[in-house]
Amino acid sequence: MTNAAHTMFAADEASRALGIELVEASDGRAVATMTITRRMVNGHDIAHGGYVFLLADTAFACACNTHGPVTVAAGAEISFVAAGRLGDHLVATATERTRYGRNGIYDVTVHRDTPGGPEVVAEFRGRSRVLSAKRD
Repeated sequence: MTNAAHTMFAADEASRALGIELVEASDGRAVATMTITRRMVNGHDIAHGGYVFLLADTAFACACNTHGPVTVAAGAEISFVAAGRLGDHLVATATERTRYGRNGIYDVTVHRDTPGGPEVVAEFRGRSRVLSAKRD
């Protein structure tokens, strides 16, 4: 099923240029994936945090746009739990926590799969705002 999140992602050149794929998006939830490439690794030989943030932000954007009206980020924060590494296939799962008026709160967990199971790389919390018909 295609919804507003799929339409938005199809026009998201920034995310798609980095190899981010939208796996699913419906009912306030979204899953996006990205593999860490050589260009995403910083001087410490770990994934640059900006790329991890971008993946989480993309999943967040898709989750909050599943409801239809154009919705944007009002703010976000991230906690890096473990370093991403070259070749890691990261999975960002965004879940709606609550919506109130034109606002929403979404949590995103970014993990990588390991032989021992999923390992959390980052936790992200985003605050959304539905745009009004008039300019905010």
